[in-house]
Formats: sequence, C-alpha cells, structure tokens
Amino acid sequence: MATQAVYFKVSLDIHEGKLDSFEDIAKAMTAVTQKESGALGYEWHFSNDRSQCRLLETYADESAVRAHMMGAAVQELVPKLLHVSSLRDFEVYGDLGQQATTMLAALGAKIFQHWHGLDR
Repeated sequence: MATQAVYFKVSLDIHEGKLDSFEDIAKAMTAVTQKESGALGYEWHFSNDRSQCRLLETYADESAVRAHMMGAAVQELVPKLLHVSSLRDFEVYGDLGQQATTMLAALGAKIFQHWHGLDR
C-alpha cells in the first residue's frame, strides 16, 4: 500500500482585538513549518470579517505529522496562538499510526481514516 498524505483542517475563532497578534504568530508558525521535511502545505484562510480562520495543513505521511507535532510550531507557538484565539474544530484526514493518533486525539482532533480515492 502506498503511503498516503495526511491533511489537517483547523478552525479558529480569533479573540476580539487580537488579530494583529494572531497574524504575527501565524506567520511565525508558517516559517517554522516551512523548514520541516514532509510538510507539503500550510495555508491560512480568513472569514470576510477576519474573526475566524481556517488552517489547512498537508503532510507527506504519518512520520511528517509526528515530526510536526514535536516541532516548534506545535510545542512553542500553538500555545501562544490559543492565547489569542479559540479552537472551534480540528479534523485530521488520513492514515496515522498509533503514536500520531494518540497525540492528535489528546488535542481534541476528530480523526477520519482514509477509505477510498484515486490511486496516483
């Protein structure tokens, strides 16, 4: 079986008056993640009123997810991000090993295992 990419969809509500701080932390998270091997995508999207944000993340495989979870973006910057925003929803799509599943579930992630799709 081919290794499948893993996708995150993180939904955040930005606290009133904290948009500038949120943006600074998000930029720092992107810069750190960009250096991680296996991090394929890291995209931030704002609602029209900029009160909500979606972070879409793509990782090459479960080992890239584990590396990300142990890296600076999650260990150092996520706590700062959650000081200026609230987690609304966190979904993970893909095949994860037990270690990554346990780590993500502890953060409140809803995990959806890969079932069917195109073979490329």
